[in-house]
Amino acid sequence: MADARAQAAGGVEWPTLALLLATYAGWAVATTWAAALWLPAGIALAVLVIALHSSLTHEVLHGHPFRTEGLNEATVFLCLGLFVPYRRFRDLHLAHHVDSILTDPYDDPESNYMDPSAWERLPVWGQAVLRLNNTLAGRMLLGPAIGLAIFLRDDWRAISRGDRQVLNAWLLHIPGILPVLAWVIWAPMPLWAYLVAAYAGFSILKIRTFLEHRAHERASGRTVVIEDRGPLAFIFLNNNLHVVHHMHPKAPWYRLPELWAKNREKYLARNHGYYYRSYAEIFARHFLKPKDPVPHPLWPDPSRKPTYPAE
Repeated sequence: MADARAQAAGGVEWPTLALLLATYAGWAVATTWAAALWLPAGIALAVLVIALHSSLTHEVLHGHPFRTEGLNEATVFLCLGLFVPYRRFRDLHLAHHVDSILTDPYDDPESNYMDPSAWERLPVWGQAVLRLNNTLAGRMLLGPAIGLAIFLRDDWRAISRGDRQVLNAWLLHIPGILPVLAWVIWAPMPLWAYLVAAYAGFSILKIRTFLEHRAHERASGRTVVIEDRGPLAFIFLNNNLHVVHHMHPKAPWYRLPELWAKNREKYLARNHGYYYRSYAEIFARHFLKPKDPVPHPLWPDPSRKPTYPAE
């Protein structure tokens, strides 16, 4: 692709860099002028730019907009969303890109499925919370808190076992959030309002991740495509065309629609027709109705590891 050739020659992906700069400018406006003018407007704008910054962070960990990893990481060093260290997001997400383990309750870091035997051991109230979390409304309301609680628990356990890589990611996270917090404390936006915006930003991201992957016998059939070109598709940087991203993880966000348009039928054959027309359809079908069960419906006997085919 042209972008890959440009990077190989030491080039820069200017659309991504320009959007990064615009996102930081929007964040500054949200926390100062917009918040001072009318706090709800400041919060709403902060929600959008925090969600967009997370999508840009996803671009960065896949090698954009520069060819140098350290320079890419520097572009998202300021953690506007506060909660997740960049290097933890990078390591977990790249592990998720092993398609053969998609939806695996143990090996896929982004799976929302549970081992049925673990599900049966949960208390009734825990099962009720996770069932609610499998509706879009629940995922947006509770999903960020549930995901963060599990993430912090697992990372604490890893650090307690002596995992230096996880510890170093958290230590590097501190200088990434301190300037953000210092700015917010100085700015007209109250700290509580910014925390609300950060949570709501992750809530918007939960719309994207809600049904990105499904349980399917074949790895190729587990990744969705949502043919949406509206505001959410922009905030998600076209990652709604998720099967395209998984097949071309190095392609920049602004090339995904072109790839989809040229090979639409190929991608739909590849993912066995896992398709939605738009996010409006997803809201209509799943806002209050679970998309699927929490226990993995294809999970084998708990005494052995799953052996899903790669294709």
